[in-house]
Amino acid sequence: MIKAGIVGATGYAGNEIVRLLINRKDVELVRLCSRSYAGEAYAGIYQNYRALTDLECQEEDMELLAEEADVIFTATPQGYCASRINKDILSKARVIDLSADFRIKDIREYERWYGIVHQAPELVDEAVYGLCEINREQIRQARLVANPGCYPTCSTLAVYPLVKEGLIDPDTIIIDAKSGVTGAGRGAKTDNLYCEVNESMKAYGVASHRHTPEIEDQIGYACGRKVRISFTPHLAPMNRGILVTAYASLKEGVRAEQIREAYGKYYDKETFVRVLPEGICPQTKWVEGSNYVDVNAVVDSRTNRVIMMGALDNLVKGAAGQAVQNMNLMFGLQEWEGLRMAPMFP
Repeated sequence: MIKAGIVGATGYAGNEIVRLLINRKDVELVRLCSRSYAGEAYAGIYQNYRALTDLECQEEDMELLAEEADVIFTATPQGYCASRINKDILSKARVIDLSADFRIKDIREYERWYGIVHQAPELVDEAVYGLCEINREQIRQARLVANPGCYPTCSTLAVYPLVKEGLIDPDTIIIDAKSGVTGAGRGAKTDNLYCEVNESMKAYGVASHRHTPEIEDQIGYACGRKVRISFTPHLAPMNRGILVTAYASLKEGVRAEQIREAYGKYYDKETFVRVLPEGICPQTKWVEGSNYVDVNAVVDSRTNRVIMMGALDNLVKGAAGQAVQNMNLMFGLQEWEGLRMAPMFP
């Protein structure tokens, strides 16, 4: 029995972790922590859990949680995990951090993009980037996993095979991405009100979004050098979902068959990455509520470019589902345990 605790349990990602773990026979939720709702019944905050749990939210206390839990999920804002974690905690419990605190190895880059001083630089090198399809073996041995961001997960998985096989020029990559409103978190913000979002779509974080260096790092690791990309996210009027459309120039002589072969080489044996049939474009509605990522690509011979596409649920494979997938690996379980549910439709 794996004992699990969640810090930030009342945010959207924390709530999704609860949903994925609450009926697992091999996992016990021992503590749900929330700074804002300490002392309140979890089923009173999220009423979908009525008759499913009698747990109450408790004050955030990483030291205490490390004594009670085998694994701690920190679904918290940037800076929290790094300010609370230490080697003593990691000697007692494994930590899966859903923030960006340990995703970027260059601490100066992290501080520049996030505007805060890193509080645990001594742990950055130890942290493993938790993109299971790429870092599976390192994750199995990790004490500290940096759960990837939603945009970086979808973007990286969409372009990775073609970068890794040297079929595209990585310096020409342009990523256009759309996200549902839950990607902005549960906090009250005017820009996220119904009347602000409904019947509208907008770009944001143009040339400045914090996920840019994370995506560049992962693409850089794939091709063995630093790269610079153009990344533009958009807010779409839907609750969940990420849709990525990425563009890049093909290397000379690359054929469409090589593109499909590359996706097959890297993803044919993957449980959660589905390479769609030729001519079928990924759609967010076919991955909603699931840990699946749908990918595909189309070669534009007229411009000698390739259009790479990906879709996932930002709260599942883009956050909580990926965190649970990481937990499964870290504790020697089947990677898909508790995650192979079909997407919800309608």
